[in-house]
Amino acid sequence: MSELYYVVCNHEEQYSIWRAGKQIPDGWRPVGEPNTKEGCLSHIGEIWTDMRPASLRAQMDTAGS
Repeated sequence: MSELYYVVCNHEEQYSIWRAGKQIPDGWRPVGEPNTKEGCLSHIGEIWTDMRPASLRAQMDTAGS
């Protein structure tokens, strides 16, 4: 069986993967259930469509108003 990973997200809505069974670092939270590495990377590809940090997106939205 393949190793399992979590998709993790930080406060800036940036994503990564983290091996299941290891403590997730402070500032990151799991998103969904454990999956294969390929499954996690595929999920990130679907949901992380804007690579800019959340704070930059908010700043740019405010500047554009």
